[in-house]
Parts: sequence; structure tokens; C-alpha cells
Amino acid sequence: MSDSNTPTAETLANSKCVPCEGGVPKLTPDQAAGFARATPNWSVDSDANQIRRKLNCKTFAKAVERINQICEIAEREQHHPDLHLTGYRHLEIVLTTHAIGGLSENDFILAAQIDRLLDDQ
Repeated sequence: MSDSNTPTAETLANSKCVPCEGGVPKLTPDQAAGFARATPNWSVDSDANQIRRKLNCKTFAKAVERINQICEIAEREQHHPDLHLTGYRHLEIVLTTHAIGGLSENDFILAAQIDRLLDDQ
């Protein structure tokens, strides 16, 4: 990915997810690394098949509120993360494109939109 094609957090957050029913290749580790530079709060797993972000909320109610806010974004984009709430206030958000068994640009678009939500609060 050249510098002129490297996404930024802003360009990703302002993008829309494209419906994916499969049939497209998942991102290569190098492509995922390029997108990851724009979403530094997220970690890419060793196989470049998922990205994740962990949050520690102050209370259980705040964690559930975050889940509901993320749900609104996910529904709007029709791209849905796995959300894990443990220890009453620890939230982990995991993104992957299930239809292709790995990462797509949609995962990073949703990550950037979630980051914008969290940064605004």
C-alpha cells in the first residue's frame, strides 16, 4: 500500500461499510498493517484475521451503555462485532469479516467509527 493509498482514521471513520457476502479476498497481513496504522487503539492478531480493542469501563452500567452505542453503529453499517463483557466492566470488541474468514476494510471502518465514538466521550 503506497502512502497515497494509506487510509487515515478520518477517512476510515467517514467511510461506509460495503456489504460482504464472501467471494472477496481477505486482507493480507501487509494490507492489514497499513489499515492498523490508522487505528492504533486496535491490535491485529498474529494471523491478521481479527482486530480487537479492550476497554475498562467505570461501572457495569457504563459498559452496557458502550455496548448499546456500538450496537447502533454496527446496525447502521450492517457490520457486527463480537462484544465480550467480563468482570462486570471489562469490554472487549473483536472485529472480523466472518463471510471471508478474515479482515476486510469494513473491519477497520467500523473500528475507526467506534474510536470516534469513544474519543468524543
